[in-house]
Amino acid sequence: AGEFRRAVGRPVTEPDRFERLARALPAICARDPRERHRQFDIRNRIQARHEVKALEDESDFVQPQMCEFIWIEPFDGAAVENVLRSAGETVWGVDRPLTLVWLAVDWGQGEREIVAADDPEPVAGASRSIDRNRLIRERIHETASRRGIPIVFPLLDTEDLQRVSFTDIWGGFDEQLLQASRRYQANSILVGRVRASAVQRNRWTYYFGGVRREWSGEPEDAVNFLADALAAEFAFAGNAPLETVTLNIAGIDSVRAYGTVQQFLENLSLIEDFEVHTVKGDEIRYEVRLRGGSARLSRALEDSNILIPIEKLDEPLPFHRFPEFDSLDFMYRLPGRNF
Repeated sequence: AGEFRRAVGRPVTEPDRFERLARALPAICARDPRERHRQFDIRNRIQARHEVKALEDESDFVQPQMCEFIWIEPFDGAAVENVLRSAGETVWGVDRPLTLVWLAVDWGQGEREIVAADDPEPVAGASRSIDRNRLIRERIHETASRRGIPIVFPLLDTEDLQRVSFTDIWGGFDEQLLQASRRYQANSILVGRVRASAVQRNRWTYYFGGVRREWSGEPEDAVNFLADALAAEFAFAGNAPLETVTLNIAGIDSVRAYGTVQQFLENLSLIEDFEVHTVKGDEIRYEVRLRGGSARLSRALEDSNILIPIEKLDEPLPFHRFPEFDSLDFMYRLPGRNF
């Protein structure tokens, strides 16, 4: 659930509330990057008043309140998604991969640095550098938040600095960065090379799903390009046909592992429903009904950091296949553990 805020100068009436709920929806839809350039009045998609009422989180409902002219209305994200799906709109749920941002900035006059997740400990004469880093970091976070993209910057602690230098980022030695990124369990990696006061355009490289993309532009542009690329992978039309896919997962050898996998599958917006079909030792075969196709499901599973395709394991493992079915075959791994 989220919040929508709007300044008002009088008590909020029920008609006001209905109208503002409808006006709030385009702002929510902006988090689906594929709708960013479409101009439409979402109110035309709402055919009856009860559909708007369904958007409210009735279980944890808080009455709209006046507080220094700020009106707050809660939304139930799942209900919003259901309404958009029923209208045939493109939907991208909460299953969004974490993006790690490696950003090298050349401030000019020999001042070069990597932007970290937090400000460094203040030292004499360093306040200007801290302020500049914070500003560019906030610009990226603000755009990412508006587009619904979770991002993180590196800690730049001793472990990072032993593996990555400014020269590695600026010179395009990205293999070093990809190795250093493993500790963050982020499969979406954005690499930026920014000149603060130069004619040359900033250079950006993006890695996701084994594909490398390159862009140029301001930090906000890079985040928008990234969001569009991810939407092309994960967003799907609400009226896409349902299909059934067989999913085999090995390595489920504890109640905790089973619960982790169950919760992950339940949270995938691609999946309409699923059920356990067969259990053999530590292997479970699921029947999954989904929209968006098996290829998208496979990418979402691989990006989970808890599942790895069987064919990508370093050492072959005995796997009780179901030869009469075409299936997606994965191995469960504890979060943070590498095979």
